[in-house]
Amino acid sequence: MDVGRRVVVAGLLAAGATSGRGAVAVAAGREREGGPLAGPRPAASLLGQEIRRLPTSREVVALTFNAAWDESGLDAVLAELRRRKVPATFFPTGRYAEAHPAAVRAMAEAGHGLGNHSYSHPYFDDLSTRERAREVRAADAAIRTASGVEPLPFFRFPYSSTTQDAVADVNDLGYAAIEFTNDTNGYLGPAGGMTVDAVVRRAVGSLGPGAVLQMHVGSSADDGVVLDAQALPRIIDAAVEEGYGIVDLRAFLTAS
Repeated sequence: MDVGRRVVVAGLLAAGATSGRGAVAVAAGREREGGPLAGPRPAASLLGQEIRRLPTSREVVALTFNAAWDESGLDAVLAELRRRKVPATFFPTGRYAEAHPAAVRAMAEAGHGLGNHSYSHPYFDDLSTRERAREVRAADAAIRTASGVEPLPFFRFPYSSTTQDAVADVNDLGYAAIEFTNDTNGYLGPAGGMTVDAVVRRAVGSLGPGAVLQMHVGSSADDGVVLDAQALPRIIDAAVEEGYGIVDLRAFLTAS
């Protein structure tokens, strides 16, 4: 079966290009009197709550990857996505973008969307509204500088630690809080008791209309073993065999 035919990519919005050290100024210029950033907006159905399943009855699943450590598995992940012609959304931190600009640029050049995973990966429930805004905007500036494209208005909380107030603060900045239906736990690695088989089982067990899978492109144990990258071909195969298409999160954006 041609997996590419099963890909559901609707309403894709081209990202504008900005690059260089002027990114911080560009980000500031996009603020509306201290309010949310201009540009494509999340659909209203994504606001007012943390999103752990996309608002759709279609049998589609979104593939997402966090990037906060290293890039050990990135080449394998990008190669498999390219081979299967399926989209994904990457959520780098600002510090990751600064430390690995070529990796973030490669994500964007492969045509995938870039979300925002904060600048320094703190617990947001410990921060004030002003500190949360500083984290989100600093990450936005770092990601656009590294990638040369405009990041998506999708935010993922570090540690998936959300509160009603924190979600409201992120929404006020113009971002939807995109969490996940399930994390594959591949980031735990062999040292954490995980295997490729276990990663695949967790992913397949989470399938359902609008499911959002969270994976990682790096190794938290610094051993270079990225189980999510190894499991990705089998996860895509299993989703397709179950009748699921791979949806691009950009399908849930609306024009500003």
